[in-house]
Amino acid sequence: MSKNTPQAIRGTQDIFGADAEAFAFVVETFERVRKLYRFRRVEMPVFEKTEVFSRAIGETTDVVSKEMYSFEDRGGESLTLRPEFTAGIARAYLTNGWQQHAPLKVATHGSLFRYERPQKGRYRQFHQIDAEIIGAAEPQADVELLAMADQIIRELGITGVTLHLNTLGDAESREAWRAALVEHFRAVKDELSEESQERLEKNPLRILDSKDPRDRKFVGTAPKIDAFLSDEAKSFFETVTSGLDAAGVEWVRAESLVRGLDYYRHTAFEFIPDEGSEAAGKLGSQSTILGGGRYDGLMESLGGAPTPAVGWAAGIERLAMLVGDKAEEPVEIAVIPISEVGNVRAIEVAQDLRNSRFSAEIFARGNIKKRFARADQAGAMAAIIIGEDEIASGQLQFKHLGTGEQSTLTLDEARERAWELRCDRDVEKFDSYMTNLEDAVNSLGDED
Repeated sequence: MSKNTPQAIRGTQDIFGADAEAFAFVVETFERVRKLYRFRRVEMPVFEKTEVFSRAIGETTDVVSKEMYSFEDRGGESLTLRPEFTAGIARAYLTNGWQQHAPLKVATHGSLFRYERPQKGRYRQFHQIDAEIIGAAEPQADVELLAMADQIIRELGITGVTLHLNTLGDAESREAWRAALVEHFRAVKDELSEESQERLEKNPLRILDSKDPRDRKFVGTAPKIDAFLSDEAKSFFETVTSGLDAAGVEWVRAESLVRGLDYYRHTAFEFIPDEGSEAAGKLGSQSTILGGGRYDGLMESLGGAPTPAVGWAAGIERLAMLVGDKAEEPVEIAVIPISEVGNVRAIEVAQDLRNSRFSAEIFARGNIKKRFARADQAGAMAAIIIGEDEIASGQLQFKHLGTGEQSTLTLDEARERAWELRCDRDVEKFDSYMTNLEDAVNSLGDED
């Protein structure tokens, strides 16, 4: 590679091969599950006015003060590449009149941008899946979102991850708790880390998040939210937890799990790898793979009327790391021309197969032996062979690559034979699935 070749920007990535397939698998699973829960798909601008994020996320947060990619356009207006989805969706809800659809269930995925130190599973340009319910004050909305998140994680095949759940109470409860935390930490201010001393005045709830040993010894004795919950807030949280139990979603209480911004209310949650699990080994036991909460006060910060809302987001890169390698789907039919005159006919045949929903690839390079070897490596069920004799007769050679059986067929007959092979393959897959399921059930019986 020449020294003059441009290099990728630090914190970005080029995704290819098995990594790209794992990435696509996460997105495809998300899209499939969100349709089961009837979340509408939305597409959002990749940049917004800077004030959308500064007002929604908060001027004092690290995201706004240190991590946003902001720039001035030719008209002199400050714009920012989106660092998250929620603020833009909230802006769209207000400016597009989406209130008429409330309660509105929406989902999206795409690129986000934050200027932070690149590390394992974290990039400056990264991707998230995101789901929001806007205009629903009922705790059932929280349950539905969490059940959806849990199902996505399960359908991705990710194990060893648990939902950590907490309540921040209603506005009255939160304010009383906040005052008690300020009093508690102010008494030991000089012993706190420099970061927590700064947070004490601006965002005291964030001290509970601190991993600094100087802070941890005081976090353990800090006032708990439960002592300040109103009857309404208690009832809300109990309805959420009973709903999760009914939906079969396992959860644990995490009293130190907080959201620092004032507009967060009630439910806060994170899906975190269990200590010692395979997921923790890949990401770390303190790594959140999906998180969110109820943000009933956000719309007011953007100039809208008070609007209840709850949502979550998850990093696609991190989920892709947990689903493991995903191979490309094998080609179903290999089309192999064995003479120059067969090349054009090969294009016609391959296109016919693709129009009939078969994956087909033309193998026209190298000698015949190498063409068949590459078709086999691609996982093809069968090969259609086209030579001068086939061109003259208007027929094709159809070869089953598993058995070696070969026959002369018309294109219609070849297509029909391909359908038969696909059905046989799907039956074998189903039989294998049922055998594995039966073995798993029997093993459970043996344990009893």
